[in-house]
Amino acid sequence: MPTRTRAPRRRRNLAPLAFVAPFLLLFLLTFGAPIGYAVYQSVMDVEHTGPLGLGGSRTVFVALNNYSDALSDDTFLRSVGRVLLFAVVQVPVMVALAAGLALLLDSASARGVRFFRAAYFLPYGVPGVIASILWGFLYVPGVSPLVDGMRHLGVSVDLLGGNTVLWSIANIVTWEFAGYNILVLVAQLRTIPAELYEAARIDGASAWMTVRHVKLPLLRPALILTTVFTIIGTLQLFAEPLVLKPVSSSIDSAYTPNLSAYNEAFTNDNYHLAAAEAVLLALAAFVLSFGFLRLVNKRGGDA
Repeated sequence: MPTRTRAPRRRRNLAPLAFVAPFLLLFLLTFGAPIGYAVYQSVMDVEHTGPLGLGGSRTVFVALNNYSDALSDDTFLRSVGRVLLFAVVQVPVMVALAAGLALLLDSASARGVRFFRAAYFLPYGVPGVIASILWGFLYVPGVSPLVDGMRHLGVSVDLLGGNTVLWSIANIVTWEFAGYNILVLVAQLRTIPAELYEAARIDGASAWMTVRHVKLPLLRPALILTTVFTIIGTLQLFAEPLVLKPVSSSIDSAYTPNLSAYNEAFTNDNYHLAAAEAVLLALAAFVLSFGFLRLVNKRGGDA
């Protein structure tokens, strides 16, 4: 009798695993395996044998040598510093802009909400390469109506110069992804019970007080989510500088860490160093995103 009851119980315990198994399998194939292979490539290198290295080659284990080479490369370190500077400015601007527009779309006096929501989200559907090409035409002197218009007003600016191109890229990224963040924040605002707004109105709260004491606290989970996504996406900056590189002499082949890894892999044929740079970038994204999550969770707990 105990044997009969144990078998159905075992089947019940295995049932959740059967539902999760397809996801786990796809996750391992599409994420786990590529990450594991990149880590494997990063600790290997090609060793040439014979006189002048003409005797053949073999792949050997070199431990952390590729990581050491990457971290001792001034060009790669400058690209990391450039992306970190980009993130320090881009992440707050992106999240603040998305939050402000989401609150405006959620306000009681808003008109044409569906139109503006679709208009803000539409750039997210444009591939990054296409968006960069479109904005590239707006940045190139002699082609751009923006540059020509500012020149007629007596304002001379090189949007692709060394001091401005990073922020021109930031403008493209904001245009591309602000709409997605707005949609996430608006969806969170829609879940706030109307009774809370009614209670705030009865208590005499102004529109600003309602935003500050009702909407923003309840919007916190979505703000954290969009901030984490923005941090990760910022560190992965690649398509925009790659497309703008032919029209800007200020963008080199190692302008961002992703560009540096791409150049090492497909120009210098150094796949192992490229893998090490990619792993370092992934670790940086992991540390910054989870560090941010820990910080906000700690502050939330203290509050």
